[in-house]
Amino acid sequence: MNILILGGGGREHALAWAVSQNPKCDKLIVAPGNAGIAQIATCATLNAEDPAAVVQFAEAEAIDLVIIGPEAPLAAGVADRLREAQIPVFGPNAAAARLEASKSFTKEICDAVGAPTAAYARFTDAEPAKAYIREQGAPIVVKADGLAAGKGVIVAMEVDEALAAIDDMFGGAFGAAGAEVVIEEFMTGEEASFFVLVDGEDVLPVGTAQDHKRVGEGDTGPNTGGMGAYSPAPIMDASVTDKALEEIVRPTMAEMARRGMPYSGVLYVGLMIEDGQPRLVEYNVRFGDPECQVLMLRLGAQALDLIQACAESRLSEVTVNWADDHAMTVVMAAEGYPGSYVKGTEIKGLDAIENDSMNVVFHAGTKAEGGKVLATGGRVLNVTARGESLQEARDRAYAMVDRVEWPEGFCRRDIGWRQLQR
Repeated sequence: MNILILGGGGREHALAWAVSQNPKCDKLIVAPGNAGIAQIATCATLNAEDPAAVVQFAEAEAIDLVIIGPEAPLAAGVADRLREAQIPVFGPNAAAARLEASKSFTKEICDAVGAPTAAYARFTDAEPAKAYIREQGAPIVVKADGLAAGKGVIVAMEVDEALAAIDDMFGGAFGAAGAEVVIEEFMTGEEASFFVLVDGEDVLPVGTAQDHKRVGEGDTGPNTGGMGAYSPAPIMDASVTDKALEEIVRPTMAEMARRGMPYSGVLYVGLMIEDGQPRLVEYNVRFGDPECQVLMLRLGAQALDLIQACAESRLSEVTVNWADDHAMTVVMAAEGYPGSYVKGTEIKGLDAIENDSMNVVFHAGTKAEGGKVLATGGRVLNVTARGESLQEARDRAYAMVDRVEWPEGFCRRDIGWRQLQR
């Protein structure tokens, strides 16, 4: 098979790594890719958010399957155009991608099917939104309605912080994503990520994970795109998983189909769990990042078989074969992230780190230049390891971290701390 993956972050490196393990994969192209992906695939210059350009490229390269990594190409309708051109694609169409692209739309779907989620209100003007916040008090959650690269959610512990978030959003801090704002009840409990594949009809659970959103040790400081993750999520036991499927996921998928927008692709179900009851935090229409990294390390080559079955509406024919293991990824970020940070610093020592089925350094924001690996983003490396226990996976991951020579980078040293304390 000739396979094209769209994207250039750690999630896409993890997808490329898993796909490349499968003997079905004859040619693998990733656009745009990064320095790590370039070691296992051909990187191509392509505007992943231009549907016509993606179709033209896929036809020219005789691509048999397109895997769309990030959310922006999905919202731009890339999957729609590929399906029109009869090119198999993994990812929902633009209408179904509204489950992530619009918080208001997701709430509307939840209301329609009675899915348990946070109470909310939506606003298109600042003053009524502020009045609502003053009435509700804090803690409270303020969300930009549209896509904001994972940064449009403010968990405000004080009223003033929530009011400032309203000013930022309606002031254009998140562009068009902040033209409408959803304000939600602050839910208590433990958060977990649940991943399912959907092919329009069938739903296949493929894994669970928990990530650390806060930049600081002990889950303190501002939210980030994620500073580390581990899989599986122990809180997602059989009872919680069944409730999430029957009360949230399946009703949502049935409602989407009823509205003429059947969902096809991976669905990331963000859950808040308290007293054994899951409530929906959010849907994402792609794999999480860095959760994808731990899922792919555990799934390995079978990931391609599952993705292909999903794209071809054959999910009823496949099963997931999980090893009884654990995986952890530690994000190494540029000093200053999630605020301002310097780009272009050199990372050394990567060549000396083993890269096998148990240990992989996935690149998230890097480029190769003059024989050097340079940091180009905020979150730069995902140091990922497997083990028979979470502790073993953690020990392996941090041993690898210690071999990376990058003075301008940092990481949290307590990924998985809550579970390990248990």
